[in-house]
Amino acid sequence: MAEHDSPLEPFKRATAATMRALADNDDLEVNFGKGSPALRGNVVQLPLPNIGCADDELNAVRGVSDEFALKLRYHDDATHRARAPSAGPAQEMFQWVEDARIASIGTLRMEGVARNLDAALEALCRQAAFDTITAETEAPLSVAVGLIVRQRITGRELPPSAENVVRFWRDYVEERAGKHMDLLRDKLHDQAEYADACRTMLKDLGMVADFEDQDIGDDGSDPESIEDASESDSEASLEDVVLDDDTLGDEDDDGETTIVEMDADMDMSELEADADDEDAPKVVPDEMGRIRIDVDYQPYTTEFDEVILAQDLCDLEELTRLRTLLDQQLVPLQHATSKLANRLQRRLLAKQMRAWEFDLDEGILDTSRLAQVVVDPMNPLSYKQEKETNFRDTVVTMLIDSSGSMRGRSITIAAMCADILGRTLERCSVSVEILGFTTRAWRGGQSREEWINNGKPASPGRLNDLRHIVYKAADDPWRRTRRNLGLMMREELLKENIDGEALIWAHNRLVVRPEHRRVLMVISDGLPVDNSTLLVNPNSYLEQHLKYAIDQIENYSTIELIAIGIGHDVTHHYRRAVTITDAEQLGGAMTEQLAALFDTDNLPGSTKGARVA
Repeated sequence: MAEHDSPLEPFKRATAATMRALADNDDLEVNFGKGSPALRGNVVQLPLPNIGCADDELNAVRGVSDEFALKLRYHDDATHRARAPSAGPAQEMFQWVEDARIASIGTLRMEGVARNLDAALEALCRQAAFDTITAETEAPLSVAVGLIVRQRITGRELPPSAENVVRFWRDYVEERAGKHMDLLRDKLHDQAEYADACRTMLKDLGMVADFEDQDIGDDGSDPESIEDASESDSEASLEDVVLDDDTLGDEDDDGETTIVEMDADMDMSELEADADDEDAPKVVPDEMGRIRIDVDYQPYTTEFDEVILAQDLCDLEELTRLRTLLDQQLVPLQHATSKLANRLQRRLLAKQMRAWEFDLDEGILDTSRLAQVVVDPMNPLSYKQEKETNFRDTVVTMLIDSSGSMRGRSITIAAMCADILGRTLERCSVSVEILGFTTRAWRGGQSREEWINNGKPASPGRLNDLRHIVYKAADDPWRRTRRNLGLMMREELLKENIDGEALIWAHNRLVVRPEHRRVLMVISDGLPVDNSTLLVNPNSYLEQHLKYAIDQIENYSTIELIAIGIGHDVTHHYRRAVTITDAEQLGGAMTEQLAALFDTDNLPGSTKGARVA
């Protein structure tokens, strides 16, 4: 070993060589460094273990590299996209079962790879806190199904943290889908046939997804999905893969997180066109401008829902620690974020500069005309008046998706967006409210228990307990509430997301504000997902309610609606939206895009429907 080599150099070289051999790709570039593992095209980023770390940590890194290599070699993205359900729990479960296929190939092929994959799975489940699950309502069904398939194909015991998820669902899954699950092993090396068997298994589990109308070509591929795949270029991380069900379907063949096609071929107008005119909800806000929630939608009960202040969810010491953690995340981007804040502030303040009308016959004396007044005291055009500006009287509500799919990189970016935009807007005399939304439990809570106790009536509607969080009220000063944003970094807070009700809740808070201009900014990473609700209601139940909420705000409300997609393109649902995939994008071109959202040209009644590219 050369003098300049670190003790980890032999490990890095061996891991890179093994990965190239396993992927059958000699051109694969393997890098090591801090941060989450990622795969971009032919370049892999792996986490760098600590010097002197335990064998489990080294094996977990090897497991991540083996998983990436197996995906490169044995997974075809076009085949996967052509057969995958379009959205919701069915899509998530389909992804987990495909991940089980890839892991099983490596496990059955080599014992060393099997041990590495087990170590990576155990680390993954511990990071997701699956080892702490004590009730069925906390165990994600999609994760459990994928792990059960993996165990049945390989015959290998699951790591303890993974087994802790499976134990709540094993009997349920095997009773309903065991027959078709056994067929998967024979189709392990034929992805298309395996996917078809997986779709049948999903139906056994009641996951009736919208894949019957998919146009699959003779070669098993979907032309549109191939085009989408060629355009994707995002990172994947452990946080993106496991921490909540609604992120699980977003991972492609190379471990990359691609932009979710949220019914890309169906916008709001097409949705309305497909529905009968008599059935389409024609609802307008009440006299206060508030929007109804219960249109083609209902909560089973609202008894256990809560609206809670951020500081009431944890003690002051913990809140301070979490805020410090957020500040540490901001340090590497201090220059970029300062640049964004300053440029955005200048852009916004430029709209508030005092503007005057001159050459008037009344008003304030124009001092620049003093000489003219002396020469011609009777000249009537020596006065000025300040022009009225609309921008000063503005309030902005930021509504942040605080669900499990946002855990890790996404929630960090969302928190940084809230911090930077909040500070900047308040400097510009713009009132800011910061809200969050999640649920109180995984897979239901007391609402679901009450539904079960009442005999499981059909079509119960929303079947989870909402948790709506007030990080900062519009009238609260920033200095007193900035600490609350650290709560977003608390992993156990992040559970499932029911976007439609949260959007209406934030809108109805905002619409009664006295400010002339009111802006609602949604920061999210995709579609609503709540397993307990979607298992007993139509598959698109939550998504359709979200579309209803967006339609009501964009077409019938005085509120301006803006969306920031974290890692996912949300322009298919929101008219005005931008997408941020990396924290580094908070600087540079994103500055102009974010600032453009506040242009005076976009005041209500002007270009409200303009989309920001």
